[in-house]
Amino acid sequence: MNKRRRMTGVVTSDKMDKSVVVEVTRRYRHPIYKKVVHSKKRVMAHDELGCRMGDQVSIVESRPISRRKRWVVESILKRNERLQSLES
Repeated sequence: MNKRRRMTGVVTSDKMDKSVVVEVTRRYRHPIYKKVVHSKKRVMAHDELGCRMGDQVSIVESRPISRRKRWVVESILKRNERLQSLES
């Protein structure tokens, strides 16, 4: 296994061709106030697997693919069942 950064997140937009927007949420305890803080980060990722909105995916760091894309979808961890049932 290589030393590239890996994150898991939820696909929030799949309207582009071979690109998705992934929202990565993180919970951590504040070092001074000891409260749980929620933070979100939205990143663009290159998608060859055909992700849909709501899918939980694993993304891995890569070389710059375009101006805003520096991540690649590595695998789809969980499909969004609600969208699949609507299409059937």
